[in-house]
Amino acid sequence: MEKENWHFIDSGNCDPAINMAMDEALLTWHSEGKLPPIIRFYGWNPATLSIGYFQNVEKEIHLDAVKKYDLGFVRRPTGGRGVLHDKELTYSVIVSENHEAMPQSVTEAYRVISEGIKEGFQALGLDAYFAVPKTEEEREGLKNPRSAVCFDAPSWYELVVEGRKVAGSAQTRQKGVILQHGSILLDLDEDKLFDLFKYSSDRVRERMQTAFKKKAVAINEIRNKPVTVDEAKTAFKKGFEMGLNINLIPYTLTEDQWIEIERIAETRYRNDEWTFRR
Repeated sequence: MEKENWHFIDSGNCDPAINMAMDEALLTWHSEGKLPPIIRFYGWNPATLSIGYFQNVEKEIHLDAVKKYDLGFVRRPTGGRGVLHDKELTYSVIVSENHEAMPQSVTEAYRVISEGIKEGFQALGLDAYFAVPKTEEEREGLKNPRSAVCFDAPSWYELVVEGRKVAGSAQTRQKGVILQHGSILLDLDEDKLFDLFKYSSDRVRERMQTAFKKKAVAINEIRNKPVTVDEAKTAFKKGFEMGLNINLIPYTLTEDQWIEIERIAETRYRNDEWTFRR
């Protein structure tokens, strides 16, 4: 089958509002037929705590710790739980719901898109496979998560290496378009991560952090030779091309597109009404 050409954007390290605004703008432009499907790689400056669309800041987030660590703070347009974006490669995929390769089911679309991520891990020599909750208890846990921390447990078809989650993803569907974005962890400071969330007691935090170590892991903790961000970009770009059977063609945003991204960042993602809406 002939490979389809998708756009590829490596936007480097951007501030949190710009990162979320760019994903939103790309979704809109794709829905309007102005751009083909897109895969974007990016990082964060400063390191940032992002929270899911439905999370309650006052109830779940320790804002004093966010300030103490000089972190950015942003609410995503996608669901899911809190993610510390620091030493990682972040990706986003923007593609029409009606694309012939995309299943209508959200869960199955995760599986298709995550084929690219799986191939990327394998290009780095890691035997990644899809998580499938096996028991009723595990499935119920996904509906009613006990933790505000994203990497606390794998969801359907998220990537696992040696039994531990190595990538966390979230998805939304708007204007007939799928936006899936997620974190591929290179390194992780667990103490810093757990400082960012509220717990009913120190004992609960300690128990959850101990359990977390068994559920999540960063690439450089399980790989003999550390991976740089550039090496990860090369592996996962190739992985998406193989996993989705596409060619990724580099794309440079125009000045007008940057102006629109900045407008969205200012009116939504830098706006306290959006950030603290729950």
